[in-house]
Amino acid sequence: MGEAQELQLSIMAQEANEASSPGHTNAPDRSLLPQRRSFNWWLKVAIYAFLVIAGQSVATLLGRLYFDKGGDSKWLATVVQLCGFPVLLPYYCIPAASRNPITKNSTIQFKQPSTLILASVYGSIGLLLALDCYLYSVGLAYLPVSTYSLICASQLAFNALFSFLLNSQKFTPYIVNSLVLLTISSTLLVFQGDSADDPSGGSKTKYAIGFICTVGASAGYGLVLSLTQLAFKRVIRKETFRVVMDMIVYQALVATCVILVGLFASGEWKGLKKEMGMYKLGTVSYVMNLVWTAITWQLFGIGAIGLILEASSLFSNAISAMGLPVVPVLAVIFFHDKMDGIKAMAMVLAIWGFISYAYQHYLDDRHTLSQIC
Repeated sequence: MGEAQELQLSIMAQEANEASSPGHTNAPDRSLLPQRRSFNWWLKVAIYAFLVIAGQSVATLLGRLYFDKGGDSKWLATVVQLCGFPVLLPYYCIPAASRNPITKNSTIQFKQPSTLILASVYGSIGLLLALDCYLYSVGLAYLPVSTYSLICASQLAFNALFSFLLNSQKFTPYIVNSLVLLTISSTLLVFQGDSADDPSGGSKTKYAIGFICTVGASAGYGLVLSLTQLAFKRVIRKETFRVVMDMIVYQALVATCVILVGLFASGEWKGLKKEMGMYKLGTVSYVMNLVWTAITWQLFGIGAIGLILEASSLFSNAISAMGLPVVPVLAVIFFHDKMDGIKAMAMVLAIWGFISYAYQHYLDDRHTLSQIC
């Protein structure tokens, strides 16, 4: 995980902005005034964004490679999306003193949630995450990776809806424009014709199942991000990298246990040894594919939840959407997917939608700066 991880392990988020103490006077308080985002904030966001884009792109391609070269277990493909969290455990060996949060106002104390409440939060999100990852696996098994990735852009629209309902997300013309474009981008792929690169073998039923599962997974992922932001804001109410790690590890632990139950209950585990032996790239490549898929999804998880903590769930999802054009291009190179007119148009609309959303954040930052000046 290299230097990027070492930087992340030393990163701590700033304390919550909303605060007022008893006996507060009407005297102006500079700590309550809008502040321009600092260089450190942009650095943290850049690191998290890199992990999201790189992790998502590599993990998606490895997942498609698994199915393309002889893998057939959707439960196993789901397990590797979740079971990589032990690689994050060395973080907890870092001395606690170096992980203390830096606060803006030390006079404000929040009552810590009970263990039962935290367990309920991690457990509920973990269950939803398990279902979500399984739906993604089904979609990736039945769709070309380029089509799959472009459909995933719809998760931003779902996330916006849930953020509006749960987190009071404000909609501006640029955000609405972004959501409309991303929705149209995904909808276009409904009209995708039969293609030689279609892993469903031309089966309209399998293509429909893959499409529906991917859209459902996108909706579920949008809900997971919104619920995670709500949990940070209303339940955990701490903004440190430690809570990011806790959220990743505990919800992944719950989700992994759920999927392992599904793997053994379905009986797919009985055919894994045969599947490994028949894998076209060999046994070593089979194992390495699964290992690196697990690791890259965990890097993606660190980036995604880190962006929720630093900005919002909608911003985290927008960065994820930013990486969508990368996967179809790589899929054309490595998997020889066909980039026809519909896919090209969908990709252009997805890029346009992300640019529109990113421009809104640029305007917000300029507005904040003008208030300071």
